[in-house]
Amino acid sequence: MSNLLPSGVSASAEEKPEQKVRSYSFPKEEHLCRKKLIDELFGRGSSFGLYPLRLVWLPTDASVAAPPQVLVSVSKRSFKRAVDRNELKRLMREAYRLNKHRLTEAAGGHSIGQLAIIYTGKEKKPFALVEKKLISGLERLLTEPYVAPATKDRKKRP
Repeated sequence: MSNLLPSGVSASAEEKPEQKVRSYSFPKEEHLCRKKLIDELFGRGSSFGLYPLRLVWLPTDASVAAPPQVLVSVSKRSFKRAVDRNELKRLMREAYRLNKHRLTEAAGGHSIGQLAIIYTGKEKKPFALVEKKLISGLERLLTEPYVAPATKDRKKRP
């Protein structure tokens, strides 16, 4: 009698609507590790800053629903102690992991192939602020068009 709902219908007999299960994982396949891809991201990628974060991204050819490959970085110049850098990287990975669904579940998909999240602040910020800035950055990625950086091989003017 304990598995009966208030209407007297058992829970197993009740039809449940289809719900898509959201994955909050951050598997190794989503980590950006290859030096060649990282060099390409920083060479051809477009970027913007939302203090204390800087986001650099490189688009794919078509809209996809799969999450992009992500790189998380904290400057050794700003944070000398490895424990401080590791703590900030954990904060940023956690904020991304909890909010990556904003990219993957976007209407029409997204066109971000690779993404770098760089901590540019000089002091540690609380998780709530880092998450808030990352969320606004992810929303901005969905609306902002990709602008290729200017080439460095400019011709000299006479």
